[in-house]
Amino acid sequence: MPVVAPSTKEQIVRVAERLFALHGIEGVSLRQIGAAAGSGNNSAVQYHFGSKDELIRAIFEYRLAWLHERRMLLIAERRPDDLRSWLECQLRVVMEQSERPGSHYLSFVGMLRQYGRRDVFEQLPDEIRQSAVRFQERLSGFLPHIAQPLRPHRISWAMTFMTQAAADRELARAADRPVVPFGVAVTDLLDGLVGFLSAPVSPATLAALDDTDPASLIWPPFL
Repeated sequence: MPVVAPSTKEQIVRVAERLFALHGIEGVSLRQIGAAAGSGNNSAVQYHFGSKDELIRAIFEYRLAWLHERRMLLIAERRPDDLRSWLECQLRVVMEQSERPGSHYLSFVGMLRQYGRRDVFEQLPDEIRQSAVRFQERLSGFLPHIAQPLRPHRISWAMTFMTQAAADRELARAADRPVVPFGVAVTDLLDGLVGFLSAPVSPATLAALDDTDPASLIWPPFL
């Protein structure tokens, strides 16, 4: 079967994902992205996407459709019914993404977190946003012993750890550096994440919550 070349828009999205992941959101211009994508037109990226924010949104839409579809398939196959099995459906998909040729998505997401871009999630299509929200709400249901609003805060950090671990693997593979075998990487990280999420809350943390704005503890889901 002949290999189908990516469209101009898809090529721009792939290149933008890579450059944003390597140089940061503000570290690369639309013109630089267009040039790296092989466009002779200096305004090609602006023509197809209009702005950097729209291009960022396009990267999410390009990657999240597969990620969410794969996660739902695993859920349907495994029928997870506890914290570990439910979390594994997310972790396995994220780690699989780090194995996909040409992917810089996890590093891109990590870079967005560094820039504090919470607003991006609200701009995504409702179907994608709600899928992520429903998954994390179900995850929250396995943590009844964790006081609100600390529960979504822990889940947010667990997603961050997961993303960073996958991004490190993604970067290592791109640089042709050795990585831990996939099965070991998934199960060992899963052990750590389950322990982190289910650890009891200390009295000191509960006391600190009294003076904390709940909204400041929650990051929106990016995956």
